Amino acid sequence: QVQLAESGGGSVQAGGSLRLSCAASGPTASSYAIAWFRQAPGKEREFVGGIAWSGPFTYFRDSVRGRFSISRDNTKNTVYLQMNSLKPEDTAVYYCAADRYRVVSSIGRPDEYPFWGQGTQVTVSS
Repeated sequence: QVQLAESGGGSVQAGGSLRLSCAASGPTASSYAIAWFRQAPGKEREFVGGIAWSGPFTYFRDSVRGRFSISRDNTKNTVYLQMNSLKPEDTAVYYCAADRYRVVSSIGRPDEYPFWGQGTQVTVSS
């Protein structure tokens, strides 16, 4: 099993940047693929992007590709979501999720990831 904890959320103006962190703990944490999901009020939780357990392979949904990037530091068991050129429509609670040995090569579904963090709020104002 793995435990996840997000940090780094906050409020920014459109065009700004934020970096979210997902710290994973557990003896096999480095063997988990990490995905980022987000959920805006009244909307379903959606896949944002993910990184394979072996890194550095990443995959993003179209609306964030080119603006967001994901990296992982296995020495710290931490995955980062760098968000640039933020837009008001990026406003949501962001969650990191984990699944062991998953190859992240397509849009993920929440039910594919058994482990979740508590979420962190990102608010982008226009």
